[in-house]
Amino acid sequence: MADDHDQIYADFKETVNMAPAQLEKFLDSDESRKVGQKKDGADESVGHESGGKIVAIKRKKKADLTDDDYAHMKKVVGYVHRHLKQGGPDKDVEHSPWRYSLMNWGHDPLKD
Repeated sequence: MADDHDQIYADFKETVNMAPAQLEKFLDSDESRKVGQKKDGADESVGHESGGKIVAIKRKKKADLTDDDYAHMKKVVGYVHRHLKQGGPDKDVEHSPWRYSLMNWGHDPLKD
């Protein structure tokens, strides 16, 4: 299991390219709240909720990460990679819902 955790940790570090403070600032924006799917009747999108978890994970020491943290980290990596493969808009990527959705998950595609 430790090997799995080491790989998940490495993949997460490589995929999530926003610092906790950057992500928190973005999550506080209207752009962040406008994108993403909402669970039945929820006010908050799945991605926005995930962003809050990502901030908490990134602020922990590796030794303090739980199995739930690793499960979420794995989910984040999978989501970001799938979303990137779908590709963004041909024009105005900077202000696109596609980018904002990725940023909710801790990845700014303009940083690549």
